[in-house]
Amino acid sequence: MNEYHHQCKLMGSAFELIVGADSREQADFFLQKGIEEIQRIEQLLTEFNEESITSLINRQAGHDPVRVEPEVYDLLTRSIRISDMTQGAFDITVGPLKQLYKFRKGANTFPDKKVLREALNKVGYRHIAMLPDSKVVLKKEGMRISFAAIGKGYAADKVKQLWTKLGVTCGVVNASGDLTVIGKKADGSNWRAGIADPDHPESILLYTPLVNASIATSGDYEQYFIKNGIRYSHTINPLTGYPLTGVKSVTIVSPSAELSDALATAVYVMGPEVGMHLIDQVAAAQCIMIDSGNRLLFSKNISFENAQV
Repeated sequence: MNEYHHQCKLMGSAFELIVGADSREQADFFLQKGIEEIQRIEQLLTEFNEESITSLINRQAGHDPVRVEPEVYDLLTRSIRISDMTQGAFDITVGPLKQLYKFRKGANTFPDKKVLREALNKVGYRHIAMLPDSKVVLKKEGMRISFAAIGKGYAADKVKQLWTKLGVTCGVVNASGDLTVIGKKADGSNWRAGIADPDHPESILLYTPLVNASIATSGDYEQYFIKNGIRYSHTINPLTGYPLTGVKSVTIVSPSAELSDALATAVYVMGPEVGMHLIDQVAAAQCIMIDSGNRLLFSKNISFENAQV
């Protein structure tokens, strides 16, 4: 068995698919099936296509319920469950707050407090009504949902599920550094994921092996700004409406890419004390955090055998 790689841009991210196969022809079949599955999910969940179910839900905010595909209904249900578990630190309705900031244009100004209050009034997962017959409605006009903090993880899990059904025993779905793996490498060794130094992303602080597991990182190492001596992330706290401070990166390892993706965002918002307390209650998840003072923090259930500098 050999490993075959394919790189492409999907869901607004650089994806790399790796699969173990006996031939190039077999690998191309597996890789194409994986690409098609990610493309299907992207068209289903994207905010940037007026025909997508996400766009339809957003257009109908404050108005009529929308009947959605069962898998979207289930994903929304799980998203709300994670919001409950994290006391709103994870929230797919954060969109109106993100619209207040122009970070990509280099503007580091904070919105007027009145404008911020108005936007916060349109944010809150509790304003998503899950109705019978797979119908969904956003209760307030101007609300928006986005699957940006969970969609890539969901897509990775779906590819893993598909590949496993097709008989793949060795593979990786890598969405810009967020990984889910099947089995071990073709040579029998463990897959490894690197935890980057937030101040020098090209440098790896430590590696953790992955076996049939998923890893996701949220942090400010790719996008941040410094204002009045304080380092701010481009990620917005859905509870306050302000950019995050105090943590540089959060990495979650769990059996599910979707769960790792969502919890990385939630713990990043919650911060070291509350976030680590949450992870210590989740038996299936492990956390590596780097705070603003560059301290490495580990959840109680992580083994240092799995975190090798």
